[in-house]
Amino acid sequence: MSTIAPASTPVRSGVGASTARPDGRLKVTGDFAYSSDLHAADMVWGATLRSPHPSARIVRLDATAALRLPGVVAVLTHEDVPGRPLYGMKVADQPVLAAELVRYQGEPVALVAADHPETARRALRLIEVEYEQLPALTDPEDAVRGVGPLVHAARVDGRRGNVVRHVRIRHGDLAAARRAADVVVAGTYEVGMQDQAFLGPESGLAVPDGEGGVDVFVSTQWLHDDQHQMCGALGLPPDKVRLTLSGVGGAFGGREDVSVQIHAAMLALGTGRPVKMSYHREESFFGHVHRHPARMRFEHGATRDGRILYVKARLLLDGGAYTSTSQVVIANGSYFAAGAYEVPAAEIDGYSVFTNNPPCGAMRGFGAVQSCYGVESNLDKLARELGLEPVELRLRNAMTTGTVLPTGQAVDGPAPAAELLRRLRDRPLPPPPDGPFARPGGLNNTTRGEGVRRGVGYAIGVKAIGFSGGVDDRSVARVRLSLVGGEPVAEVHTAAAECGQGIVTVQAQIARTELGVERVVVLPADTRVGDAGSSSASRITWMSGGAVQGACRRLRERAGDRPLAEVLAECGPLEEEYEYRHRRTFPVDDERGQGDAHIAFAFAAHRAVVDVDTELGLVKVVELATAQDVGKALNPLAVEGQIEGGTAQGLGLALMEELRVDGGRVRNPSFTDYLIPTIADMPPVPIDLLELPHPDSPYGLNGVGEPPTLSSTPAVANALRDATGLALERVPVRPDDFLDLRDELGDDLRDGFREELGDAPGDEPGRPYGSDDDGGR
Repeated sequence: MSTIAPASTPVRSGVGASTARPDGRLKVTGDFAYSSDLHAADMVWGATLRSPHPSARIVRLDATAALRLPGVVAVLTHEDVPGRPLYGMKVADQPVLAAELVRYQGEPVALVAADHPETARRALRLIEVEYEQLPALTDPEDAVRGVGPLVHAARVDGRRGNVVRHVRIRHGDLAAARRAADVVVAGTYEVGMQDQAFLGPESGLAVPDGEGGVDVFVSTQWLHDDQHQMCGALGLPPDKVRLTLSGVGGAFGGREDVSVQIHAAMLALGTGRPVKMSYHREESFFGHVHRHPARMRFEHGATRDGRILYVKARLLLDGGAYTSTSQVVIANGSYFAAGAYEVPAAEIDGYSVFTNNPPCGAMRGFGAVQSCYGVESNLDKLARELGLEPVELRLRNAMTTGTVLPTGQAVDGPAPAAELLRRLRDRPLPPPPDGPFARPGGLNNTTRGEGVRRGVGYAIGVKAIGFSGGVDDRSVARVRLSLVGGEPVAEVHTAAAECGQGIVTVQAQIARTELGVERVVVLPADTRVGDAGSSSASRITWMSGGAVQGACRRLRERAGDRPLAEVLAECGPLEEEYEYRHRRTFPVDDERGQGDAHIAFAFAAHRAVVDVDTELGLVKVVELATAQDVGKALNPLAVEGQIEGGTAQGLGLALMEELRVDGGRVRNPSFTDYLIPTIADMPPVPIDLLELPHPDSPYGLNGVGEPPTLSSTPAVANALRDATGLALERVPVRPDDFLDLRDELGDDLRDGFREELGDAPGDEPGRPYGSDDDGGR
């Protein structure tokens, strides 16, 4: 890239400004057009018939009655797939429509198009499918051991068994480190299946062009990868399958995999009419992947003065019925299973497996959430064994620039783990609750303070930014300058998916800064321009921002030192396209997991303060303070929004969010039973931004969207352990998890908690509060 400096002409809304988002007011007022709001003349509605069983053979399918229903224009099955019958992001192993077998509850079996959505739903009920139920593999441990049925008898990748991938990482001399360790602690930890819970359901509109092609308007995270998978399934070249991004109502990884895209296009091409598909809420829970549930074992050895000598970890992720991104998620989780610490020796084994549970794939944090919860939980256990404050143990072992990771790569950018922890440690603790509504139970007024204990917990997380392991990542931007009313106007065109993170705003800010113009138009993202890659991995501002910066600088080079208006008046419109690539990375080897796999690392830390009602098992998160290195905040307000959102999802995983699966069947596919944090659940989130420019990125920025989800969950869990003394090895933590504490306290709670324990200052961890009528003890 050229080293030309940004334009010297001052702009009001350039890089570094908290520029207002163009979609902000529209979303607040309800006027924003989401993909579910799309409409076209002569449009019909598509709907999907899904399997009710987690594992079954399709014996017979008869759509005769559905086709006879007035208003039904098409019923499609696997026999109607015009191209390749399988698709998938990394491995094409998922049927477009099930042919002989269904491998999870909710797998698509048939499609219907009708003139009204209710007619389409009625037609689904008229399709007769006879299933022969088969034994379902639902325990991931059985998948590792080779017990139970094969989910895929013949795998696309040629392998056999139910293990998708085994990641082995061997670093240092583990045997010697074990001999030298004065203290060894181990623990087993579990993470439930979290859903992305985006508010906008999967939806899109497919419009046939009358010449064998189709235009698809859809909410997604990666337009070009969708196009690639669609072309295979439809048997069409890319110029016949054109995608345009529609309004996205949240994503968080759940829109990386294909949902309605292929099905809507099949119906549109089959009927010759525009087809709209929009999942209802329950269907959405079956229509996208989820965060992998995890079972993990961590063992740490340390010297008596608190220096970590080794970590031994085993991670097991349940990937469900199809590959999706499981082999990459387990790699990412394994790479960072040692946490943000100096660890001389490590033995890490990560497994992702097939089961007949719902498919799991990308979700914010991408495997590092699970391993961060495990390592940070075990660190608190180690601190207790050593008699150290948990934050002090972390400070003694915090990684720095130059730290060698278990994968053998040295951290060559900023690594401010200790600084982030110190900033949180030095923050004043919040005061005791003021009034009953500030206590656990909130508006229900369930306690006056009796039996309420306070706890404080710390956690820090580290994660790679961008695609790793030798992926030749790239992003393309096209920028055009023209005169409108005598004033230079820039048009920015990329395929970067705006999922709510603010990439449209940032692209405009970059163009203003580089070109010195105020008027910037960001065109709708589509496949008419080169691939931008996925809006995931906290990469899109780095990659697409770098592409926009490069295209703008090429335009300025063409203009030289002359005013843009003068050049455009003389030459007419100017246009440049730029492809941005980050530095080269390399795959890790299969035997020891060694390699320079990453381009950058991001760090975030949290301190949670919680109050726990030990009688009722209710929790009030009083404060969830965070400190994060963001490199350079291109839009500080947007950065804070990302951190608050990631923190909220981490709190949800800690306390309430879990898709409950029993025998392969989802038990709570609704927002009535799948709980997410509301405004009443969210505490104050004080944010301390550290800006240490990364040497390799545009403007020194770093990814900010994912790191908050890593450390927020274990910080809350560690605070709960501090308040109660319970192990609490699984998240989300539920009220009945405090039963052991209630049994332990027993008569003390019934016969006078306050008299038994006496005065207890409210800001001391693990101590009770007094009630309003006893002098505030």
